[in-house]
Amino acid sequence: MKPVAIFRHSPGEGPGYFATFLDSHSIPHQLICIDQGDAVPARTGGYSGLCFMGGPMSVNDPLPWIPPVSNLIRLAVAGGQPVIGHCLGGQLMAKALGGTISRNPVKEIGWGEVTATGAVPEWLGDIAGFEAFHWHGETFTLPPGATRILESVHCANQGFVLGPHLGLQCHVEMTEAMIRLWNRQWAEESAIASASVQTPEQMYQRMDERIDAMRIAANRLYTHWLAGLQP
Repeated sequence: MKPVAIFRHSPGEGPGYFATFLDSHSIPHQLICIDQGDAVPARTGGYSGLCFMGGPMSVNDPLPWIPPVSNLIRLAVAGGQPVIGHCLGGQLMAKALGGTISRNPVKEIGWGEVTATGAVPEWLGDIAGFEAFHWHGETFTLPPGATRILESVHCANQGFVLGPHLGLQCHVEMTEAMIRLWNRQWAEESAIASASVQTPEQMYQRMDERIDAMRIAANRLYTHWLAGLQP
């Protein structure tokens, strides 16, 4: 099978559990480090699917790699190669496919419940909701033809599907090491603890239990996404 291309946009926002999941299913993958100047491929033919990770930048920033990434997403969708995006990655997908990116009413940082809408049930099965990890201040609108599958009280669009493609606002790929690394920048967010923003100390409460529960949902989402990979 051709590898899954994983696009990293920031050194601290790698594939995390997504890569572990691919390894457990013997799916090859190739990391493309946009943050280190790796070129965006002009074509999708060398990959079975595309994955886009998070990052602190905005999809609306005038960054030179965003137009070619957007074009690559459109090429993959046109060719039926599955695309998955986490947070910034989901926003990249949404914008490339006709949605818009704007400021969310509040920042979401830390653990927060997301609810399954019940639409397209094959993605989550009987999972009605779960605690996901969040770290974002912007959000996306649904691109034309997409269906919302996850929502939360603080952000209406937590996940959408469009055929075999999955765009997520939340971070289901998190590991303990990633959470601790990101919290080194918590103060730089200038955020005040609230109903939608947790302190690092709050994030560490029941962390193993929360990660294990989120993995159940991640496994469902990732398993269905894998079914669309092109050999």
